[in-house]
Amino acid sequence: MKELLQQYAAYNIWATKLLVDRINNLSDEEINREIASSFPSLYKTLQHMWLAEEVWWQRLKLTENIVLESSEFTGSFSEMAAILAKQSQQFKDWVDNATENQLVHVFAFIRNKEQVKMPVYQMLHHVFNHATYHRGQLVTMLRQLGADKIPSTDFSTFCRKK
Repeated sequence: MKELLQQYAAYNIWATKLLVDRINNLSDEEINREIASSFPSLYKTLQHMWLAEEVWWQRLKLTENIVLESSEFTGSFSEMAAILAKQSQQFKDWVDNATENQLVHVFAFIRNKEQVKMPVYQMLHHVFNHATYHRGQLVTMLRQLGADKIPSTDFSTFCRKK
């Protein structure tokens, strides 16, 4: 289990970086252009990806009062991507150093005013899977903008290149 979570954590960093590098070649207007999707732009989609990792990281660390810097962020796409990369690296470092007991530990948190319990390994899988879902949206948005040379972010591609 730990080895797979380590791969997923590394994959999450790798795949997001590939798309961020491609998006950074676009103009600010394109990055912020409204496109029909779950979130209205490339910028807002990445901001949501950061917010999700930020929430789950604080839950993992048992933070009582979660603070979301991402929701107030107004800096550049590149600045935001760098912060997300650091957040993703924190997850990878945590997984790399986790024991089996830490991975199977069931922790509790409040979501929508309800207490929820889940094992840490399931939470980690959710975090990495959630990012994959939104990277797919980023790819679709890039295509809608007419972008070419969109890199493959498939897990199998990551495994072949590592």
